[in-house]
Amino acid sequence: MIELFFVSCLSAVPVRCQDRSLIFVETNLMACMVHGQQVMAEWIESHPRETVQEWQCRTVDRRKAEI
Repeated sequence: MIELFFVSCLSAVPVRCQDRSLIFVETNLMACMVHGQQVMAEWIESHPRETVQEWQCRTVDRRKAEI
């Protein structure tokens, strides 16, 4: 599993931020890096009151993943 981890903040209150993640089961780390920018653009479009401060792709340890 690959996690697209990102931090989003409210546009009106930039210090109010939240950690978020999207999980991809059928992909690899390189595909996440290549397509992550597009996924983030789509997320921002559907969440117009928020901005993304940073994002990264990382592997998820299935033993530690929350269900």
